[in-house]
Amino acid sequence: MSRFSPAALILIFLIAGLAAAQQQKKPKNTVPPTVSTITSFDKDHTVIGWLEIVSFESKIYHSTRTLRVLVPANYFSPHNRSRSYPVLYMQDGQNLFDEVTAHSGEWHMDETVEHLVGGFKIPPMFVVGIDNAGDKRSAEYLPYPDAHNDHDNVSAEKDVHGKEYARFVMTEVIPFIEKRYRISHGATNTGIGGSSYGAVAALYTVLEYPGTFGHLLLESPPLWIGDNQVLKDVDKAKTLPQRIYLGIGTKEDPDDTKLNDQAIQLVQDLGAALRKKGLGPTRLKVVVDEGAAHNEAAWSKRLPDAMLFLYGQ
Repeated sequence: MSRFSPAALILIFLIAGLAAAQQQKKPKNTVPPTVSTITSFDKDHTVIGWLEIVSFESKIYHSTRTLRVLVPANYFSPHNRSRSYPVLYMQDGQNLFDEVTAHSGEWHMDETVEHLVGGFKIPPMFVVGIDNAGDKRSAEYLPYPDAHNDHDNVSAEKDVHGKEYARFVMTEVIPFIEKRYRISHGATNTGIGGSSYGAVAALYTVLEYPGTFGHLLLESPPLWIGDNQVLKDVDKAKTLPQRIYLGIGTKEDPDDTKLNDQAIQLVQDLGAALRKKGLGPTRLKVVVDEGAAHNEAAWSKRLPDAMLFLYGQ
């Protein structure tokens, strides 16, 4: 004879059915994000502040992607539990905060933000570094081929996937960050940036998704890609960020004087095109840095000026 009454049996079957239904609702093969934290107390790293390394599964790339999230000071304080913060999305996340993970030196983004926020010169903010894809970096970042690049197999249209990368940023990275952290919404509170091919990726994303970003930081972009196609895209743009910082050195490629001069000229051409669009000195800053090379040391040196221009209070 059963130990359970009919009512109890019915209840058990109901609970089992609900559990099965809940199980079916769960996405298949969903891998939860993994999180680790680096702080100023970790002596094996050069991070200042609180940096979260978050990995998640990308449906676009069908692979694990990593974000490095610089969290504002006092974000976890009960006093700030209802406060939201602006955010800056940067490419090449490995190179922004930590000498240990940087390719050839870091941007010192964490030190710069801490110094400027501490001096009440820019607001407290998130900086999200989107890790590049290693040997696939060039192909992922470029929306148009680069005929001058003989090393990364990106000289043909079929070899570059920057248009897909822009979609990755918009439909996966940003929603993931906005769900996980208290982020202020709207273009006024959203910035994007990068250097070299990462700058091209940032610029292309801004143009492809107008009205999303209010701040744009571009360092040393190779604007010759696709027969200067990005400049042509800018000419067609109807909506641009509220503030744009554009920097380049005069020694970007000392081994190729012709290409070096072309890089500088195209940056100046981009500045002229943006001014033609109505961006005056309060919205656009173009810096041609005498003697500066194409590396993190140069971008780090210009970063305080860039952040003050983009976010200065």
